[in-house]
Amino acid sequence: MPRLALAFRNKGNAAMMRLMVAGAAMIGVAATAQEAPRAAKKPYQVTSPNGVREDDYYWLRDDSRKNPEMLAYLNAENGYADARLAPLKPLQARLYEETVSHIKQDDSSVPYRDNGWWYQTRFATGADYPVVERRRTPDAPAELMFDQPVMARGHSFFALSEWQVSPDNKLVAWAEDVVGRRQYVLKVKDLATGRVLSDTITNVEPNIVWADDNRTLLYIAKDPVTLRGYRVMAHVLGTPVSADRLLYEEKDDTFQMGIMRTMDDRYACITVQSTVSDEQRCAPAGDPTRFTVLAPRAREFRYSADHAGGRWVIRTNRAAKNYKLVTVADAQIAGGVAGWQDLTRPSDSVFIEDFKPFDGFVAINQREGGNRMIRLLDAQGRSTAVEADEPAYQMALSVNEEPGARVVRYSYGSLKTPTTTYEVDAKTGARRVLKVAPVPGYDPANYVTERLWAPARDGTRIPVSVVYKKGVARDGTAPLFQYSYGSYGISMDPAVDAGRIALLDRGVVYALAHIRGGQEMGRGWYDDGHLLNKKNSFTDFIDVTRYLVAQKYGAKDRVAAMGGSAGGLLMGAVANMAPADYKVIVAQVPFVDVVTTMLDASIPLTTFEYDEWGNPAQKPFYDYMLSYSPYDNVAAKAYPAMFVGTGLWDSQVQYYEPAKWVARLRERKTDSNPLLFRTNMEAGHGGKSGRFERYRQNAEWQAFMLDQLGVAPGGK
Repeated sequence: MPRLALAFRNKGNAAMMRLMVAGAAMIGVAATAQEAPRAAKKPYQVTSPNGVREDDYYWLRDDSRKNPEMLAYLNAENGYADARLAPLKPLQARLYEETVSHIKQDDSSVPYRDNGWWYQTRFATGADYPVVERRRTPDAPAELMFDQPVMARGHSFFALSEWQVSPDNKLVAWAEDVVGRRQYVLKVKDLATGRVLSDTITNVEPNIVWADDNRTLLYIAKDPVTLRGYRVMAHVLGTPVSADRLLYEEKDDTFQMGIMRTMDDRYACITVQSTVSDEQRCAPAGDPTRFTVLAPRAREFRYSADHAGGRWVIRTNRAAKNYKLVTVADAQIAGGVAGWQDLTRPSDSVFIEDFKPFDGFVAINQREGGNRMIRLLDAQGRSTAVEADEPAYQMALSVNEEPGARVVRYSYGSLKTPTTTYEVDAKTGARRVLKVAPVPGYDPANYVTERLWAPARDGTRIPVSVVYKKGVARDGTAPLFQYSYGSYGISMDPAVDAGRIALLDRGVVYALAHIRGGQEMGRGWYDDGHLLNKKNSFTDFIDVTRYLVAQKYGAKDRVAAMGGSAGGLLMGAVANMAPADYKVIVAQVPFVDVVTTMLDASIPLTTFEYDEWGNPAQKPFYDYMLSYSPYDNVAAKAYPAMFVGTGLWDSQVQYYEPAKWVARLRERKTDSNPLLFRTNMEAGHGGKSGRFERYRQNAEWQAFMLDQLGVAPGGK
């Protein structure tokens, strides 16, 4: 997983607090200090094959999370943030209340059918977590599978990740995390009695596959240091974990792994993938030991396969940069690419992102013109696009578990249209609305969404999705809030967010910049925004800002920018490259110490990402990464107001990256603009768990941002 979107160890609370208090005394700061904390400088040299760098704040790294001096510094920063944000508490509370008012408390998902049962999740009023239920028929009494509000009790963090029901519908296996570091625990229970079996497996990926015997579970074991999933194991219920059988071990640490059953449940498959290469091996689900490699890995060769209707359907970039679909018969699957037959033609303008095979057709998720859409391909080769009604939107394949179905479920949404679940008939194209996500107190007719095309400095046109409330004048006076990500080929699609409505209602114009590094415009869009082209992501973002200001969507002195994780890298680079273009920058769990992190293969994710950022052991990549790494390029100059957030238990972007960055900013910046650093001591990469908690956390930086933009508490 990329440095995207962990939490608190609830053992040893008192001990940790004692350490923080002791550490505060050591460095002479208090948690409520009105003056900004200053981290101690301790000389340290980071060595590499291509040079030595001085890092006075390297000492802030503590993999045990127990260093009293480090904890005291984080605590002091939290105290300083508390003090500076205290006057904004009423606004923060109001933003949270407004956000929650747009959330239907007793909401439930659209039921879906799988292997003869109907499944659904349901929230009770006030609950942070849903229950998971199933029924034999849509009108039958519900059978409780997971009571997550009860399961979460006593935990500062709780996440129920993947769960899988056995083929005979009697058992369910699931992966849960009560720390937030994504080291999951696999458990199993009897659905008839609710009894949790003794089988418990720790430090696994949230990826589970049942064999047809209803007794064998396939799972992925993680390396305890790097947290890389590297071994596929088979566990037989009722036997000790020490007896589990190794089915496959991935030796190349630049690859990550997954396991799955095919759409028709005939095969169990192991997938390994890197940025530029894939390999898939599959075995009959009745005997998941005899795995056949579908096609051997090769650099710049990617593919993923699924099975339905008596054939394999494969998405591949072989002779198709934007991907195509091919098919191959069961009898030819072991022959590699020789038996592959094209289902679709390669295209320079249409990027195939995903697909779902059914018995008589294939549903395809594709991108064209910056929008994510769906088309259906029948057995005769006829292609039909599913209709859309707005200039900037997204469609995504939803839960479709039955290969014999005639209809396809998908979701539709935009920056003004709430997520709507549809069924489309594969033969007639007729659409039926199953559910419109309820957004109380929100009327889409009161808002305007647009698709703009901003010129980048090299002439490339960057798609931008914009939304604002009707009546906001396009006269260059409005506050502008711009967001982006731009890494790993991950595309940012427009959607209504309950937490954004309060900003729009205060006259803020929101812009989603689809910069290079994602795949909104195809694989070439990604290629032009990673490795030695990474700076295009940063300059695209800046050029979008300047275009929106020039077109009077926002005021030059009222621009806010936000990004998280790899999008936090974007924020750090933008802050160094164009600080005068932004009044305020929000960087959440930011990946800002690029070179040092990528030099350390023991840090989770590092080895996966050499093809994303480059391997700094090679001098061209070292020099290029060093030229934009936010931490290495902090200079003695004025910076915008900044809010930086992290989680102590983050395994995706370690807490010490933003901690070091903030410390260096405090040392070098020449302005008097506020710099606030919030460390959630009980969370990881995604913040605290729970339905409402993220909105409570968001209200803090939103209040800070609105205050810096000069937006009055109740409006413009």
